[in-house]
Amino acid sequence: MDTYILGISAFYHDSAACLVKNGEIIAAAQEERFSRKKHDSSFPIRSINWCLESQGINSTHLALVAFYDKPLIKFERILSSYLAYAPWGLRSFLMSMPMWLKHKLFMKELIMQELNYSGEIIFTEHHQSHAASAFYPSPFNESAILTIDGVGEWATASIGIGEQNEITILKELHFPHSLGLLYSAFTYFTGFRVNSGEYKLMGLAPYGQPKYKEVILNELIDLKEDGSFRLNMKYFNYCAGLTMTNKKFEKLFGGPPRKPETNITQREMDIACSIQQVTEEIMVRMARFTKNLTGQDNLCLAGGVSLNCVGNSKILREKIFKNIWIQPAAGDAGGAIGAALFGWFRYLNNKRQTDGVKDFQKGSYLGPSFNDEEIKKVLDRYNLFYKKIEPTELPKKVAELINSKAVVGWFEGRMEFGPRALGARSIIGDARLQEMQSKMNLKIKFRESFRPFAPSVLKEKCSEYFDLDIDSPYMLLVADVKKEKRLPLPKDIGLKSGFERLKIPLSVIPSVTHVDYSARIQTVNKEDNPLFYEMIKEFEKISGCAVIINTSFNIRGEPIVCSPEDALRCFLRTDMDYLVIGNFILDKKLQSNISKDKLHYNHYLELD
Repeated sequence: MDTYILGISAFYHDSAACLVKNGEIIAAAQEERFSRKKHDSSFPIRSINWCLESQGINSTHLALVAFYDKPLIKFERILSSYLAYAPWGLRSFLMSMPMWLKHKLFMKELIMQELNYSGEIIFTEHHQSHAASAFYPSPFNESAILTIDGVGEWATASIGIGEQNEITILKELHFPHSLGLLYSAFTYFTGFRVNSGEYKLMGLAPYGQPKYKEVILNELIDLKEDGSFRLNMKYFNYCAGLTMTNKKFEKLFGGPPRKPETNITQREMDIACSIQQVTEEIMVRMARFTKNLTGQDNLCLAGGVSLNCVGNSKILREKIFKNIWIQPAAGDAGGAIGAALFGWFRYLNNKRQTDGVKDFQKGSYLGPSFNDEEIKKVLDRYNLFYKKIEPTELPKKVAELINSKAVVGWFEGRMEFGPRALGARSIIGDARLQEMQSKMNLKIKFRESFRPFAPSVLKEKCSEYFDLDIDSPYMLLVADVKKEKRLPLPKDIGLKSGFERLKIPLSVIPSVTHVDYSARIQTVNKEDNPLFYEMIKEFEKISGCAVIINTSFNIRGEPIVCSPEDALRCFLRTDMDYLVIGNFILDKKLQSNISKDKLHYNHYLELD
């Protein structure tokens, strides 16, 4: 008999479900991809239903359901925090209570009711789920584990050790002292959305100078050598208020927070640079202490802060550990994977075997896929003009389109699990074109012009373009473009400031080279995504370049596309030139008579 375990994360942000069969991850998806509500935190019933239906089973086939945290302990922390700050925070307390009283306090009953399930349910601790999501899919038999996020029940960071199927948590940092919440406070202060815009803050950092670094270290945080710290809570409002920072914080940084959608000034750039450098320092100190505490050669990372690819790369460059593996869905969505795998390996006490080389995340291609018959029905339903290409000819044809300066929507195979598009739901283009960065940002993604794009590079050619000599299949590491690939700088470069530097081509692949010569890299291998690999290989044959632009297939405020209908809506509402979906190619110019209104655009558009 096969053993199925369902993992669930819900009710904070990025709700998700994961299905594990006999210890193997066979399906995982975030609720936002189905509901079309970005960072959807609701109970992930659509994701659950898809996971079960994809395997032809229902809830009666489940041996176990695992939820990714312990709601009662989290509720205890929330009550304690509000009591400590009473009567301040009463409004925030009253706003949060309906959800707790309706759902969160009765999670077991909710799961049983929503799934029509009467079997066993377990609740793992939040950072236990993160640790499990990092260690169990990793290629290591033994490893140190470091998890860093906003907050779980009480823990905001943890250090553990994984050995075979055992995970032991050795140290924890507790609320309200949190690196994730510190970074989110600056995300809020610079005018971006908390739990959504943190990566924008990271992308903004290279435009600034660390003018506020000492202010942060002297006034906001008491940082110890081992990476532990205490925040000066007189500057923060998140324990009981409706905002992340307060008036004292504003005074410290020269004025009120930037209002969303207003111009970004040099102050925001300098603040971003300062908090990014502080974050990197804390991450490195935590990693060093983890090494000293565990004595391990390998490190596994998870928790939302582990999506800070610049910080991850700083740990890598410091050579603290011989090997590093980072959970691609490092945030709360990945907690569903961790909970399910914890159920299999620890709760059911099953053995675990690895080869020390290959991970078990399957490239993170764990979501829905659609065959040509299903895709054709959708195309015909809307009377769209398309051409079918033989599978063997598709990579070359797409490579030719990219080489002709076209921007291509790429919808192939199983959808990615996690926040990154990895060549299944991607928008792709020619990295050699300087103008491609602004075109894709402003006319296709409808997002801020300063946002960098990531390169996808053939695994075996990575070291020819970037200062990186290990795999980065999940786009979670940053490296500099090699000096021999850089271009001479103009003599007046010193006079350029802020976003003026965007207009200066820095390398032979300028549209994926950030202003500090860095790039967030995806190495593409033939095993995990053969079609994507072959397409880039064909592009290299034509152009001599083994690098393309790869950004997520969505517009600003929208989740990455999941279904053919989602892809068509996005394609028709942007300046993408072509859509490649299954073995079909759609030319935008031939769709001019198609009414965009025919594709019902039913989702919650949220600017972030």
